[in-house]
Amino acid sequence: MNEINEIIKPGNYLMMGNEACALGAIISGCRFFAFYPITPANEIAEYMSIYLPKVGGIYIQMEDEISSIASVIGASWSGLKAMTATSGPGFTLMQENIGHAIMTETPCVIVDVQRCGPSTGTPALPMQGDVYQARHGSHGEYEIIALAPSSVKDTFLLTIEAFNLSEKYRVPVIILSDALIGHMMENIEIPNISSIKIVNRKKPLKSDVSQFFLSEDVAPMPTLGSGYSVHITGSTHDEKGIRNVYDPTYVNNLIHKIYAKIHKNIDDIVKIETRYLDDSKVLIFSYGSVARSALHVVKWARRIGLKVGYVRLITLWPFHDKLISNIINKTEKIIVLENNMGQIINEVKRVSQKDTEVKFLPPKILGTIHDPLYIMENLRKFMGE
Repeated sequence: MNEINEIIKPGNYLMMGNEACALGAIISGCRFFAFYPITPANEIAEYMSIYLPKVGGIYIQMEDEISSIASVIGASWSGLKAMTATSGPGFTLMQENIGHAIMTETPCVIVDVQRCGPSTGTPALPMQGDVYQARHGSHGEYEIIALAPSSVKDTFLLTIEAFNLSEKYRVPVIILSDALIGHMMENIEIPNISSIKIVNRKKPLKSDVSQFFLSEDVAPMPTLGSGYSVHITGSTHDEKGIRNVYDPTYVNNLIHKIYAKIHKNIDDIVKIETRYLDDSKVLIFSYGSVARSALHVVKWARRIGLKVGYVRLITLWPFHDKLISNIINKTEKIIVLENNMGQIINEVKRVSQKDTEVKFLPPKILGTIHDPLYIMENLRKFMGE
């Protein structure tokens, strides 16, 4: 703790989102970071390379993104809290090993500072094109957690939250930032480190020898070299990690258990910010950097007498069907703002009542910030004003 206090003392600071991410990781206890250079995530690596040696951590630049996530998984099993960062092209390369981390119930954090795609795209502009990739990028059936910050302060706090959720539920947690959030500079208040809740993974007792995987209550995770006999495999396995790829009951048990440990605790995992819901006739639904424009327009609308509500997803995945349905089905009209061609809107439509009108509103030009005037014009039309 004293080492962390030497890096940054409580107080107000002006910093960029990527630096806030690095600080949040260090405070969370991250002591291993592997990275392959890619814009707009490079500053996370730069700050981690400065901070980690000061707290006895390890920074390593790997030959590519595949080896970066692979080394993070290995570091996690050695007992370290571990993280990597990337952008869209690198995130694509990581998907197979993200699936391996899900299958082996390995806690780790992956930061995706999204940029325009597909392929190399452009590193200079923000988009929200990786939302579905975060949920379904790896093959097979599984559940995962993804968080979307909308400010520098959010990036700091949600990085800590990402580590806490990852450790608590033994699952990879993805932070879906973007080029705007990563590179913007804002004032942020760093609280006293002792006031920040930090969660560490559950470790087995010497008497715990029967289950290291596949528990709805999250099995304890042994550290490599600590004396336990554990088989860690990406193949179908039982509660002790013993491989069986022929019996369908193993597949059925495994998939239901890795789903259950998330959905059983979905109320603890999912966070949603709402405002002005009581009398709203229209909801503006958003997440990430786009939520900044959304909130500005909602406040503007309220000042001129328009009854507009605000819903911001902080947790994108898992998508809390029941909670979101209860929120949005109290109104007749919903506008979903996204900086893409429409991804989360499909989930909103799925849980909406048949008579609820759902409108998708991308920015006027993809890769740019939603202009508040443009949103307001569309909002008025949608409301029949």
